[in-house]
Amino acid sequence: MTNDTTYRQAIEELETILRALETDTVDVDDLTARVQRSADLIRLCKQKLRNAESAIEQVFENLEDEDEQESEGGADAPHAATAEAPTRPPGKGRNTGQLPF
Repeated sequence: MTNDTTYRQAIEELETILRALETDTVDVDDLTARVQRSADLIRLCKQKLRNAESAIEQVFENLEDEDEQESEGGADAPHAATAEAPTRPPGKGRNTGQLPF
């Protein structure tokens, strides 16, 4: 079995082996080889799932780290409530249907 086998290919081969076992078309001499191949394919699928899970967890950890860095960086920057508001002419943007900025 090579690392070039995709998860989908492994699953399809497992399904083919299962169908053959269910229909009793497998010769007894071939049975051991098919069971061994099935075990190898299952190991491959489990490894690919573990790798995918690890990669996804890493992506989420990176996103959380970025969020924390942005939050920490945002603590040094002035908040909108504490920043000086730009001056506007009286009545401009108030109850006129215009945005207040």
